[in-house]
Amino acid sequence: MSFHNQKVLPAARTLKQFEKLLDSTFEYIVLLEVHISNLKTVKQEADKRCKKLIIHADLVQGLKTDNFAADFLCNDIRPAGIISTRSNIIMKAKSKNIIAIQRMFLLDTIALEKSYSLIDQTAPDFIEMLPGVIPELIEEVYERTGIPIINGGLIRTKQHIEDALAAGAVAVTTSDNQLWEHFI
Repeated sequence: MSFHNQKVLPAARTLKQFEKLLDSTFEYIVLLEVHISNLKTVKQEADKRCKKLIIHADLVQGLKTDNFAADFLCNDIRPAGIISTRSNIIMKAKSKNIIAIQRMFLLDTIALEKSYSLIDQTAPDFIEMLPGVIPELIEEVYERTGIPIINGGLIRTKQHIEDALAAGAVAVTTSDNQLWEHFI
């Protein structure tokens, strides 16, 4: 499974950023903060432009991260992918053949070990590691899990992206639209 050689996954924090991405050459778009009332319209607009939407379930305003939310996203919205820290969301996405991306925060060794335990349970399609400015852990996490790594969080320079990709990440998420320009 891949993102068709798309190395940068642009992350829209606003509807204005999302609208700009609709006119870009990017096939995949990550949707961060959005209100639940806008989800269906956003998905319809993405579909009209042949864009594949990846929704960060934990950041949808007005949506809990319970099983009802998982059902709503997977059955009613049907994005190409879902990012979440929650195991129930990841497992529901997998059961509906939606790309499941487990978000992993690299705060300390304890958080890393807890993330490994969660990943063993959920077996996501991808892991999104945050912050993305620790490329030396990409290889370690991949070797431990065997799951492709997406890097994200605090990506501020083209060099951050290149370092993550060189370290083995399959893609990098960033909401910095100036960085998107380097990879269109």
